[in-house]
Amino acid sequence: MSDLETDELFLQCALEAAHENIGLTSPNPNVGAVIVDDQGAVVGAGSHTYDGLKHAEILALEQAGEKARGATIYLNLEPCSHQGRTGPCVDAIIAAGLRRVVACMQDPNPAVSGKGFEKLRDAGVAVASGILEEQAKSLNEAFAKYIRHRTPLVTLKAAMTLDGKIAPPPNSSNKSSPSWITGDRARAHVQELRHQNDAIMVGVGTVIADDPLLTDRSGRARRRPLLRVILDSLLRLPLNSRIVETANDDVLVLCSLAEEKKRKQLRRRGVRVEQIPPATTEGRPALPDIVRFLGAQEVTSVMIEGGSMVNWAALAAGVVDKLFLYYAPKILGGTDSIPFAGGAGFQSVREAPQIKDFRVHHFGEDLALEGYLKDPYGD
Repeated sequence: MSDLETDELFLQCALEAAHENIGLTSPNPNVGAVIVDDQGAVVGAGSHTYDGLKHAEILALEQAGEKARGATIYLNLEPCSHQGRTGPCVDAIIAAGLRRVVACMQDPNPAVSGKGFEKLRDAGVAVASGILEEQAKSLNEAFAKYIRHRTPLVTLKAAMTLDGKIAPPPNSSNKSSPSWITGDRARAHVQELRHQNDAIMVGVGTVIADDPLLTDRSGRARRRPLLRVILDSLLRLPLNSRIVETANDDVLVLCSLAEEKKRKQLRRRGVRVEQIPPATTEGRPALPDIVRFLGAQEVTSVMIEGGSMVNWAALAAGVVDKLFLYYAPKILGGTDSIPFAGGAGFQSVREAPQIKDFRVHHFGEDLALEGYLKDPYGD
């Protein structure tokens, strides 16, 4: 096995360790560490959780003990060089006598990026980076967006037919027997996406029409509950909706006008209501203001699962970073069927947002397009 193949093997182990704790680290990044001695044996490993406090490097060093001296540590992210809730990991690595650090990528935080590597090199520790970098970037894209801009990574998710319809005409379906567009495998994957996000956001129209729960049903552990965000300018959220009935300080309603009686009724049921000044002619808060508000609440990622109008508003406002669009091999047709984005539309193809760096996923007969409108690591 070549040196590069060895590095890739153990970096993959670090990535897998980091991936296991998705949902347990926000607002921190997902980090895994593996320490390997000069005989190629793993002598220490660790992965970070926010509540566990200690970083992955420290956990791996504690497990390795004296065996860390002269060994190599593999990380998916550059070790920290600054004082935060814990001390700098580079100091611990240097003190432990590690001879080499291999990391997939630099820290995306512009205030500290590269400084950990620099300090290690100054201490005589060999440093290599840039291997499996794309995998590492994908794993921590929400952290990158948040730490660089203090706003969450916004993903727009929708399931539709091949002709771009997200639902049949209003009142044409039986709510007691929902007619799903996509199959079981695609819907199960949606739960994985929810698990990867701090918050899910819909308009109140979706709540009134579908009465969804909007919960994370992946079965995986979370540090904090999935925040259910409802855009509700006039505070129309029904008190008997399933979201309100299951609220436990995990429902946030954002409005522009709020009747005090209704606000108090919701608060007594565990629903948080926040008023954001209207910024549109329709009296709605501006979506950029909403995204900044969520960032101030340490929400690093939010997935929009709204209806046609919310989808269009998010695209038109330019707040969407990423899309995950599921397609079923069906044609719904009809002029009354609900389109994916039902606003005024862009005036020309040139104005339309261009999806970049896209990948296609298959879920049985369904497929999904994952792509970006903005680079989470960009300025």
